[in-house]
Amino acid sequence: MSSLAAARADNFYYPPEWSPKKGSLNKFNGQHALRERARKIDQGILIIRFEMPYNIWCGGCQSMIAKGVRFNAEKKQVGNYYSTKIWSFTMKSACCKHEIVIQTDPKNCAYVIISGAQKKTEDYDAEDAETLVLPVDEDKTKLVDPFYRLEHQGEDLKKKKEAEPLLVRLQRVSDTRHSDDYAMNKALRAKLRSQKKRVAEEEAAAKKIGLGIRLLPPSAEDAATAASVKFSHKFDRNRRDKRAIIYSGSIFSGSSGSGSSKNSELESKRRKINASAASKLLVGGFKPSSWSEAAVSSKKQRRI
Repeated sequence: MSSLAAARADNFYYPPEWSPKKGSLNKFNGQHALRERARKIDQGILIIRFEMPYNIWCGGCQSMIAKGVRFNAEKKQVGNYYSTKIWSFTMKSACCKHEIVIQTDPKNCAYVIISGAQKKTEDYDAEDAETLVLPVDEDKTKLVDPFYRLEHQGEDLKKKKEAEPLLVRLQRVSDTRHSDDYAMNKALRAKLRSQKKRVAEEEAAAKKIGLGIRLLPPSAEDAATAASVKFSHKFDRNRRDKRAIIYSGSIFSGSSGSGSSKNSELESKRRKINASAASKLLVGGFKPSSWSEAAVSSKKQRRI
């Protein structure tokens, strides 16, 4: 960036036609020092970046707007609380362009939603959250009364006696765990060394069998799951059928001639019948005697 461009960016560039008698640069250029943020300054409105002070529900689409979300808001004065000004902030939600109006409350040192949204109430039980309940201002003023202070101290002593056994037990556990720092550090380092050694062994075993990932150690649950898996026996059945066809087939080639095609078809059908019988025999469907009788009858028919 040149020096002239830098001067213009910083608004320190004085054109040749400007003179000190014409006032400041903003007056000479006919603009406000805040530029676009002051486009409604004649109405008493200034554009600022407003940060949401707490979680709210949008009045237009019921979406939640979280605490800390920033908006371009129109800031204007709407009143006074004694000598303190009351400011109003008007903005539009990003979810549905719904108008939200929030005002300051100097009396309670808070922000109040006027329209367009609803504050999200987040109540919780101090006992469930395990937090301490601080006394309110009224209780602080009552502590001046000696009778009220005596009753209050009695309740505190009662709570202390009820919680003392638990606190003592927790303190003993903490002392036993952190009394010897050297032993704790030694045990932790030994655990880390054994863990690193086990990981290295698993990685070496995975690399040995050609896997790119580390396998976890086997467990009884994995073994039971693997044993319960049953694979299909289609491969074994096909293998038995093929072997039966080979065993029942002839080792001689078919004769050539005009009726060779018909003879080959008949021969293939006989082979299939014999193959099915052989496969049943291998499986245990019927006894060998029945298979032999079927074979003898088929030979007689062939001779006829």
